[in-house]
Amino acid sequence: MSETRKIVAILVADVVGYSRLTGADEDRTLSRIRGLRSDLIDPAIAVHSGRIVKRTGDGILVEFRSVVDAVRCAIEVLNGMIERNAGLPPERRIEFRVGIHLGDVVEESDGDLMGEGVNIAARLEGIARSGFVYLSEDAYRQVKGRIDLAVTDLGPTRLKNIADPIRVYSLQVGVPAQARRAETAASAVPKKRSSLGLAAGIVTLLVVITGGAWWLVNEKRSVAISR
Repeated sequence: MSETRKIVAILVADVVGYSRLTGADEDRTLSRIRGLRSDLIDPAIAVHSGRIVKRTGDGILVEFRSVVDAVRCAIEVLNGMIERNAGLPPERRIEFRVGIHLGDVVEESDGDLMGEGVNIAARLEGIARSGFVYLSEDAYRQVKGRIDLAVTDLGPTRLKNIADPIRVYSLQVGVPAQARRAETAASAVPKKRSSLGLAAGIVTLLVVITGGAWWLVNEKRSVAISR
């Protein structure tokens, strides 16, 4: 049995709340997912030169030659889902979460991928928020400065059955990086104003205390002179 070791970008994705959706209406949910595969997911993977390794019910494992291609594919799919979910009540929305890692994997003779690289991507997907892409630090280095989307550094994160903490970055699809920076700056303004207000209050208090002390000293002098 032959196997090949290589470094690739691994994308793992699944449907958030799949059991709830199928429990409420299995036939409709499965029909919608099949439609998404043929109309959105598979075409996006093909455009970005990905290879579908396996499907796992509501999930999918895909390999890409570059992290940039993997992230762009994820963005295209998640943006497509935002459009398709518009106007639907939350309980009927199909939403994906995605984990992407750049790592060493073993390709089996049947094309399946195994190894820690796959495990890390799967664990990232498992902790990802709905509609977000979670990147390992190794993957994020490849796309830093190339993707204009809001990114949050979640810091070193312990992932299930992974020996060492992995630094994780959260990429929010649908929110440009400039919008996130503007939001952060706006939230900082009230803090700055409150700090200025506090400083002004302290100065005023000092003036009052100093003035009171000056008055008290002069009052004592006046009493002493009158005596």
